[in-house]
Amino acid sequence: MRKKSIAGLLYILSLLPFWLLYTLSDLLYYILFYLIQYRKRVVLENIRNSFPEKTAAEHMDIAKKFYRYLPDLVVEAVKMRSMTEADVKKRIELINQEEVDRHFRQGKGVIGVTAHYGNWELGIYRLSVMTQYPRLVIYKPLSNSDFNDVYNALRCRFGATMVPMKQILRHIVQLRHQPHISMFVADQTPMYQDSDYYMNFLNQDTLVYTGTERIARLTKNPIVYCHIGRKEKRGYYYCKFTTLIENPDDYEPHEITLKHNLFTEEMIRKQPEYWLWSHRRWKRKRRT
Repeated sequence: MRKKSIAGLLYILSLLPFWLLYTLSDLLYYILFYLIQYRKRVVLENIRNSFPEKTAAEHMDIAKKFYRYLPDLVVEAVKMRSMTEADVKKRIELINQEEVDRHFRQGKGVIGVTAHYGNWELGIYRLSVMTQYPRLVIYKPLSNSDFNDVYNALRCRFGATMVPMKQILRHIVQLRHQPHISMFVADQTPMYQDSDYYMNFLNQDTLVYTGTERIARLTKNPIVYCHIGRKEKRGYYYCKFTTLIENPDDYEPHEITLKHNLFTEEMIRKQPEYWLWSHRRWKRKRRT
């Protein structure tokens, strides 16, 4: 009953027009930044440590732009509940789709990599309506099972299959003889038991997932980065595909992991306000 209530409320709110949702977003910015100061200490600490070369004023400017953007993500996620396929295609332009199609024509699966940047949730929809080949979205289950089920149902509206991280190998093996795409949001913080590889990411010693590399080496599939950026017009995005890895066997251990994370870092440095700074990304320190 609780899940139905959440889903029902989400649908009703999604019927509000964009202009009204963005008015609510503007109000939410002041609430998050000035009133409740949602994770403000975490955000500023992350930004300061990532950009030590910048001034305090520049750090605050990035933070304010992030808090301006965060409520937009919230209301856009709500709006997704009633979006049509035409709405999705209108909101996200695909750039270099031929990079994915090229691998499909060769009969290969594609390992897609993205980050908590731009509107990654809307990116799931755009991926879903891009092709009829199987679309797997790899995710880390939420601690609240009700919200987890509601959001997964929302993400699957256009045919994507949500796959928990621990089940990905079984699903990919089942699809090994046909074109498909598996999408990894690869900038999450792993548990200690899930990774032991640290790298310098945004000037900080960072524990990173190596699962994308492991899957690539097992399947021999190429890795394509999906850069979801924001256009100047509010609520409009682009998704640019770049093949980072053609043949995983050509790379040394951890080189693939390093490559896609450095691609993410470069993207963040160009427009830092569109990354999820409120996430406790550096909470896993090296064990001594």
